[in-house]
Amino acid sequence: MAATLRIQSDWSRALSRDEGEAWLSCRSPGKATLYGSVTRRGLSSDGVPDIVASEGFVVGEVTKKSILISCPHENVSTKFLAPYTSFCRIHQQSITCLDISSGGGLGVSTSTDGTMKIWQAANGEIRRLLEGHVYDVNCCRFFPSGLVVLSGGMDAQLKIWSAEDASCVVTFKGHKGGILDTAIVDRGRNVLSCSRDGTARLWDCGHSSCLGTVADCGSPVNGMAVGTADSSLNLGSPESPPSEREVGTEGKMLLLAREDKKLQGVGLQSRQPVFLFMGSDAFNCCTFLSSTYILAGTQDGNIYQLDVRNTNAPVQVIHRSGAPVLSLLPYRDGFIASQGDGTCFIVQQDLDYVLDLTEADCDPVYKVASWEKEIYTCCRDGIVRRYQLSDL
Repeated sequence: MAATLRIQSDWSRALSRDEGEAWLSCRSPGKATLYGSVTRRGLSSDGVPDIVASEGFVVGEVTKKSILISCPHENVSTKFLAPYTSFCRIHQQSITCLDISSGGGLGVSTSTDGTMKIWQAANGEIRRLLEGHVYDVNCCRFFPSGLVVLSGGMDAQLKIWSAEDASCVVTFKGHKGGILDTAIVDRGRNVLSCSRDGTARLWDCGHSSCLGTVADCGSPVNGMAVGTADSSLNLGSPESPPSEREVGTEGKMLLLAREDKKLQGVGLQSRQPVFLFMGSDAFNCCTFLSSTYILAGTQDGNIYQLDVRNTNAPVQVIHRSGAPVLSLLPYRDGFIASQGDGTCFIVQQDLDYVLDLTEADCDPVYKVASWEKEIYTCCRDGIVRRYQLSDL
């Protein structure tokens, strides 16, 4: 991904007016940035804008919600997609995390306004207010059933909630610092959390107890992910037989995105280290693409793709800007990434094709969630944006 095309984030608004204009830029490492613009000249008979680009840029397919732009000089093209709808009234301040239920009907989100809410994914209508954490709630996610929510906060507490009546059914205590991320093992009899205290812990939901510390990193753990590891990988053996309350941990590897610039792999059942990869800056997030390939994003804008069978060198490093990579989500045959400069993009296996989700301006996009052909983002500007890939 040598060159990056950017369009003024509120391009759909700018081009909604007759003779509207939006600005373009194309940046290649080590080269001067190319600047240009796209201008709307009117509407076609079916209501699609008639758009032309300035010298150096070419406009391809245009729909009511998307526009394809290329820069032949740098041999790069990007399709930009505007939100299908935006929800502005769920929270009053920055939205730091969100998730969508497995059936696509509900969303859950946390905010710096101190609230955590469940809402209708179709229209943003608030259904439940989840109250019980002290201080900010950092992370939230649905269990696979879509009926239960897991959350972690700066109060070092991990909580499980009923999405149906907003009751807190379980509270886990044990961390000595704020919880920064969570993960769910299989259907959710066990869950995981990582914290500013440098530890990752495994919990038993049925008995409301800690099954053990999976890793003690000596540095804050910013993000985590659990997945089935390639069968050729040696995940180690546990020093003692695992508890009968431990369900679904065999054959799983836990990824830990650490503040000390390290990405760590740990055998979930064995608690044994599998690999330790040194990055360019603090790791903020990580995810599994498959049992073989993983992704992790850093504070200085690098997205590392690694093969878990050999982590000595990355398969590739994707760098679109120096802004922090804040979230990574597997999607179809590629992934979605969001960054601190307001960019959110989908990369397919063919890295020459990028789809940009626009309109966050320069506010950080903290988290991305998806359900089928719908993608949801949350941002510092306090807006949840919903994109439909069927608009393409």
